[in-house]
Amino acid sequence: MPEPMREEQHTIAVLVDNEPGVLARVVGLFSGRGYNIESLTVAETDPHGNLSRITIVTSGTPMIIEQIKAQLGRLVPVHKISDLTLEGDHVEREMALIKVCGQGEHRVEALRIATIFRAQVMDSTNESFVFEIVGKTSKVDAFINLMKPLGLIDVARTGVAAIARGAEPI
Repeated sequence: MPEPMREEQHTIAVLVDNEPGVLARVVGLFSGRGYNIESLTVAETDPHGNLSRITIVTSGTPMIIEQIKAQLGRLVPVHKISDLTLEGDHVEREMALIKVCGQGEHRVEALRIATIFRAQVMDSTNESFVFEIVGKTSKVDAFINLMKPLGLIDVARTGVAAIARGAEPI
């Protein structure tokens, strides 16, 4: 019996027209076919050309990833699709704000861990800290997991921003 294909995580950058409804169509494509979006970021990248960049982190078998890219390519306002995972070196970063409430040793430990992770204190009260951390998703996840026993009460994450290395655009 053949071994089932493994799921892989891919970061896909999509250059689209910056117009109402485009994001809804992209998200609808994923939800309508039962594909999961693990991270989604959108921003205007070229105001003169009226273009936006959608960065999607998704998982699936290689066949599912190819289906996703093919179906994205059929959407009318899509100009270009880049599977950054397959196309070579790229830089990925995520930013998170993490609120931790604690007293005494928990406060000291939260600050010590933040220093190790190079997280910045963005706000501080007698009862809480708000930390900002930037890095790969795995780094953000590790920091959040270490803050849980120290009084983690809230997390806000940006999602992954990614860009190919080198001189070529998306």
